[in-house]
Amino acid sequence: MNRAELADFLRRGRARLDPSDVGLTAGARRRTPGLRREEVAQLAGMSVDYYARLEQSRGPRPSRQMLTALARALRLTEDERDHLFHLTGEEPPRREATSTHVRPGLLLVLDRLHDTPAMVVTDCGEVLAQNALSRALSGDVLARPPRGRNMIRRFFLDAAAQELFPPEDRPERAREQVAGLRAVTSARPTDPKAAALVTELRAGSREFARLWDEHEVAVRRASTKRFRHPAIGILELDCEVLVNADHNQQLVIHTARPGTQSYERLQLLRVVGLQDLTPASSTRHGAKTGSASDTGSGRTK
Repeated sequence: MNRAELADFLRRGRARLDPSDVGLTAGARRRTPGLRREEVAQLAGMSVDYYARLEQSRGPRPSRQMLTALARALRLTEDERDHLFHLTGEEPPRREATSTHVRPGLLLVLDRLHDTPAMVVTDCGEVLAQNALSRALSGDVLARPPRGRNMIRRFFLDAAAQELFPPEDRPERAREQVAGLRAVTSARPTDPKAAALVTELRAGSREFARLWDEHEVAVRRASTKRFRHPAIGILELDCEVLVNADHNQQLVIHTARPGTQSYERLQLLRVVGLQDLTPASSTRHGAKTGSASDTGSGRTK
């Protein structure tokens, strides 16, 4: 691990970003350009002390999960992310058909959506990034273990996730999930991740197996969905899906029509739903700390 080069790379990456680039307010006048250390730590979901030690060439070797979080916090390109991994002696993630690296430009769009829930997901349902209002609506997905970040897996195998939708809407939501996954597997028949997800769901969910055998197929597009929030109630939201074809990623945006009860409830969610999303208990886009090498240095769950 090249601590000196890592420290320099992190400092330069932090200096080139303005708070507005990552969805933060500038606040008081800054003495130096770029983000503050505590802001990078907040975005990556780590302690300020841990990040400061990395910039001072005296931190422990970050885990792969932490490196991924730092790459997203600093809005690194794929080449820059690979360089970050190399500096710590880690092999960069493989560049597969379905990448888990969110491009800086897509994160910039996500950060601009202050008043509507939005997230970036793969076409196989893995959540890669959320904005604050998305976490307030459906929970902090990135705080869960990696297997718990796939929306399709959780929909069919996690009873708690089923509470997100009204019971009467579940049949339609289930058909949408299965038909969308069928479209992915037919477009990429050699993708091992998609095939493994189908095998797991067929074995673990009778509902999924039944719907899969019906062989419905549909590419995910715009729709209207109802969400059930424990404090706010039912919200009927229009769902728009913007596709990044190069990486098989989708920017999913939920909006409420002005003048409706759902619009008023969404505004209320901005106030009461974000009160617990403080830097001490959440992360914006990066993963939480959790490996043995990070214990004691970053926050763990």
